[in-house]
Amino acid sequence: MFITLEGPDGSGKSTQVQPLAEYLRQEGYTVFTTREPGGTTISDQVREVLMRVDNRSMYPRTETLLFCAARAQLVEEVIRPRLQRGEIILCDRYADSTLAYQGYGHGNDLQILQQLLDFATGGLWPDLTILFDIDAIAGLNRRKVGGGEWNRLDDYQIAFHQKVRDGYLTMAHKDPKRWAIVNADQEIEKVQADLRRLVLERIKTARS
Repeated sequence: MFITLEGPDGSGKSTQVQPLAEYLRQEGYTVFTTREPGGTTISDQVREVLMRVDNRSMYPRTETLLFCAARAQLVEEVIRPRLQRGEIILCDRYADSTLAYQGYGHGNDLQILQQLLDFATGGLWPDLTILFDIDAIAGLNRRKVGGGEWNRLDDYQIAFHQKVRDGYLTMAHKDPKRWAIVNADQEIEKVQADLRRLVLERIKTARS
């Protein structure tokens, strides 16, 4: 089963991935975690280019293609082989991030992006996508206080991040069968409890 975690910057996805994975392993499932961009030697090199704050001259189309290149490598080298072995994949960001950031955020044509993503992923889309929903300003403030990586995308204007959040909510409401929404502006323990419930329900439904 392929599960992706999406959300605005500072929504807490990365904090929740490993506790969720450990819980599922305790429940008897084989779980592999990865992230985007990254997850392979090649994809990590692309990540370095994408995230460097001093690469401010990067154009949105360049950004889009680099994300897709890193994603294509991750799918073929890691995700698809592990899914074929019956593992559960937890991926911190995936193709929907491109629709949210480069589509809704930058204003690139969503239909063209969809075609590009289908090519980059070989048509592989998640069974479940969980949106960590949080106000854009609250998320960025949390990111600053938390002292984590502050990257080139974080550095965009607040209006950009608000468009990203709105884009995520639009996608989630259009496809409720694949998407589930978690209120990320809660205590860490409450978010984790919501995640465990949602994921277990979906796994059991898929395997029944």
